[in-house]
Amino acid sequence: MEYTTGAPSWRLVLRRALRAVIPRRRIRRTRGWAVGVPLIALAAGLLFTTSARTADGTQLRDDRRPQLAQLIQDKRVRLDAREQTAAKLRNEVDQDTAQLAEVDQPVKEARERADTLRAPAGFTALQGPGVTVTLNDSPRRRSEFGAENAPDNDDLVVHQGDVQAVVNALWAGGAEAMSIMDVRVISTSAVRCVGNTLLLHGQVFSPPFKITAIGEPTAMHRALETADGVQQFRDAVADFGLGYTETVERNVTVRAYDGSSDLRSARVAN
Repeated sequence: MEYTTGAPSWRLVLRRALRAVIPRRRIRRTRGWAVGVPLIALAAGLLFTTSARTADGTQLRDDRRPQLAQLIQDKRVRLDAREQTAAKLRNEVDQDTAQLAEVDQPVKEARERADTLRAPAGFTALQGPGVTVTLNDSPRRRSEFGAENAPDNDDLVVHQGDVQAVVNALWAGGAEAMSIMDVRVISTSAVRCVGNTLLLHGQVFSPPFKITAIGEPTAMHRALETADGVQQFRDAVADFGLGYTETVERNVTVRAYDGSSDLRSARVAN
């Protein structure tokens, strides 16, 4: 064998060394994948088999919405039962107070003063002309607006502020009595929205939301026309398809409030 000296010989040595090393590395990689792929497939098969046996024909991530709906329904039934019990107890208290007023003059005078305040407080029914405003969610879906003009989901539903804006405008327009979803609104009433539902005095209502007020229809209509919150909602009606109807009532009845007044403190009137 003939050996040469200089740079060309070193280049030749390096080339041969690289040729000798590169094939070995490729062989090792190929052997590693050849062993790893079957192991990964085996592990995946074991995982799928375990999941199938655990599920036993059911969903591993069960949808809890039916259970939540049933829980809400159970709570609503329990609330209705307690409200009936509370109404019965209030009736018994009123009867006992009436009997005591027949023989006790101070009790009689206090009862007479309280009776004069029942109508302004909303504890008696009221009938007369008025206005009914109905608010409703949009029937349209986001996909119907196109990608560029697609609104948020919040733009397509009625919110607490929308209902409150109508209520405030009707009071400002001279409403004498008001109900939301046929539930009398009094000074302690609070309008709350939970998702797209309305919560009022422990009762849950779904849209459309109906607000009825007794008073002079023209004055209340003007108040609705000039209220900023109502106008913003009516703009959303044009943009997103929300529902808004305003109906003049010639003769409508607003029921008396029959729930608890939830008094936290009281004092004797002078």
